[in-house]
Amino acid sequence: MARTKKKENVNHKNSFTTLEVVILIFISVVVSLIIGSLVTNKLNQNKLHNDDTELKKFIKNYNYIVDNYYEDVDKEELLNNAIKGMLESLEDDYSYLIDEDDSDTFDIQLEGEYEGIGIQIVGLTTGEVVVYDVFDDSPADSAGLKVGDIIKKIDDLDCTSEKVNDVSSYIREGNKSEFTIKIERDSKEKEIKIKRKKVTIKAVTSKTFKKDDKKIGYIYIELFSNIAYKQFAEELEKLEKDDIDSLIIDVRDNSGGHLSTAVNIISLFLNSKHVIYQTETKGEIEKFYSKGNETKKYPIVVLQNKNSASASEMLSSTLKEEYGATIVGEVSYGKGTVQELLDLNDDIEYKITTKKWLTPKGNWINKKGVSVDVEVSLDDKYYENPSDETDNQLQKALEEIIKK
Repeated sequence: MARTKKKENVNHKNSFTTLEVVILIFISVVVSLIIGSLVTNKLNQNKLHNDDTELKKFIKNYNYIVDNYYEDVDKEELLNNAIKGMLESLEDDYSYLIDEDDSDTFDIQLEGEYEGIGIQIVGLTTGEVVVYDVFDDSPADSAGLKVGDIIKKIDDLDCTSEKVNDVSSYIREGNKSEFTIKIERDSKEKEIKIKRKKVTIKAVTSKTFKKDDKKIGYIYIELFSNIAYKQFAEELEKLEKDDIDSLIIDVRDNSGGHLSTAVNIISLFLNSKHVIYQTETKGEIEKFYSKGNETKKYPIVVLQNKNSASASEMLSSTLKEEYGATIVGEVSYGKGTVQELLDLNDDIEYKITTKKWLTPKGNWINKKGVSVDVEVSLDDKYYENPSDETDNQLQKALEEIIKK
């Protein structure tokens, strides 16, 4: 009994109360946090020491230039040009600074909607502001404005002494809802009154061809803007209600736009089991799948040319690899990268390439393009007399789709 009692005494001596256990755990956690913090700080200091040499050099020279240049320095312009230089040093063609003029046009085209009168204008070297394009069903179209009209005056604004961007801003950003525009056409001056309203840029058009007892749907996508998916879905629904046997999707001269718009359009043809594209960032690959509920059954031909790029190439390659579509025309442009648009300040944005995009089968088409199944270049006869009949690429697409 004595030995047993002694053992019990020893165990009792080395045991801890609940309060003591809680205190010990608390102390352990605090010590761990302190040690962890010290280690993390040390690692961060080492990282900062290793990584900030170039940054310190930049700041040192920036401050020296600001302090010692013989005249006052516009710090914002200096920084903008520094970032522009950094972007220009990158090894791709799609990371660059977008100035205010380009940014406005870029945003309007991608949004697909804006407040205005529905024209595109350009400035000639002679100083004249000329109508380059008139959007269908726009106020300018209804008022009779035409391509080639020289804009002499808008209200009291003398356009012969204004920059193109200032003329555009006067129409889009002011409080006026109606304008009196003086134009010159065929050496004669004329005044036109135009009301401003929301203008929708038509990015998608469709029609039907009947050939060899078959009804072939045709959809042209000019740009993958924010509203292009809605327009495409509406046109496709009309064609399918009209009982088309097959479909031609035309992305010739389509430079791209929003990849998300292309994904949504492609998802109308493929169910969610299909990969639409992959991205690669510093060796890491991620797959993106269709959002669709069904895979269509009718034959598809995609028309493309050497100016079809980016989102257009995604559509062509995905429908070719996952749907079995036939590609007719020319090898596409070959833009296999993704850019992000970032704000530098209120007036200036910049784009930077952040990813490669790959086809569903993992092919990178950058500077190679999407290959065609049937190669055909547009005949000069089309340029002399543009029509569906002289469009030999379209006619070839019709021939190929009838075979299916």
